[in-house]
Amino acid sequence: MNKLVIAYSGGLDTSYCAVSLSKSGFDVHAVSVNTGGFTSEEINTIESNAYKMGASTYKNIDAVASYYDKVIKYLIFGNVLKNNTYPLSVSAERIIQAIEIIQYAKSIDAKYIAHGSTGAGNDQVRFDMIFQTLAPEIEIITPIRDGQLSRQEEIDYLIANDIDMSWNKAKYSINKGLWGTSVGGQETLTSEEPLPESAYPSQLKKEGKEKITLTFEKGEFVALNGKVDSAENNIELLNSLASDFAIGRDIHVGDTIVGIKGRVGFEAAAALIIIKAHHLLEKHTLTKWQLQHKDYLSNFYGMHLHEGQYLDPVMRDMEAFLQNSQAKVSGDVTVTLKPYHFSLDGISSKHDLMNAKFGSYGEENKGWSAEEAKGFIKINANQNKIYQHVNSGL
Repeated sequence: MNKLVIAYSGGLDTSYCAVSLSKSGFDVHAVSVNTGGFTSEEINTIESNAYKMGASTYKNIDAVASYYDKVIKYLIFGNVLKNNTYPLSVSAERIIQAIEIIQYAKSIDAKYIAHGSTGAGNDQVRFDMIFQTLAPEIEIITPIRDGQLSRQEEIDYLIANDIDMSWNKAKYSINKGLWGTSVGGQETLTSEEPLPESAYPSQLKKEGKEKITLTFEKGEFVALNGKVDSAENNIELLNSLASDFAIGRDIHVGDTIVGIKGRVGFEAAAALIIIKAHHLLEKHTLTKWQLQHKDYLSNFYGMHLHEGQYLDPVMRDMEAFLQNSQAKVSGDVTVTLKPYHFSLDGISSKHDLMNAKFGSYGEENKGWSAEEAKGFIKINANQNKIYQHVNSGL
């Protein structure tokens, strides 16, 4: 038979793909990859719907721990925020999902693999690049992209095939994962309008302020408020805590892989708090040259990940650098949660380089004399003095 694995989310696009491909004679095997955000009830609903769409089998792969270990960990080490705003929530997920799906397809000897990406977005690039690299022998099928289908055309087709799941009622497209939730709607298709309050999945539930403590060990988030757990569990717990304050909302504007500008809303309370807290701890524990070189390498790492270049060996090179840079990034960071925002209070670390016995900035110097400072300044100014002297008359 024409055994085909479909990357199945249960949304409109993948539902259309599952129905149309099964009716075209393919033996459809639906696969969902849980990268966070799914409850057991939601997984059961997706499985039930997959069979309604004509799937022969359904498989849900739990990849939360793998997602953290292979990707999120390095996004934290690098303090990665695309365009100083977006924590790469969706783009990071797609890489892991593509890897897990192609591995599953190979394990059941599937000859075809399908996904519901359109021809106008980033996901088609990420999925196809991973699939082509890891399994060039498997043919990729993309009904939405190939047919240039509109959302309404997909809905009409499903209704004509007796599958009506109130597709038009969903005003906003929501993609929830461990590292954040993306929110797309009519407002994000243009440049002028913000998303309304109601568009965000998490609504304000708490007023006032709440202090929390994040503990890092060699750059990894090992404890929240003194309670040690796995990093992925700590992220989920922090997100639940901070989402009650409606923290982490923003709209990202960026350059897509296919060359057009894109705009998407998101909420990523845990991701933004962790990145900012981790960065503050690094400011205290790393040298200025470590911080400088980390900054541009981290930017390269985030861009390559966003562009679907995860399998390029340069990514492993940069991960090795980022991992090594975290040797002394250990300590506690105190954060205050408030409605719609948070503040970083301070850090405590045995590796804190802001050590009073070497001097207090702007107050007193204990490690050098006034004459030594004058000599240092004179030599430090030498290059500029020579340049100005040589070129002053030109």
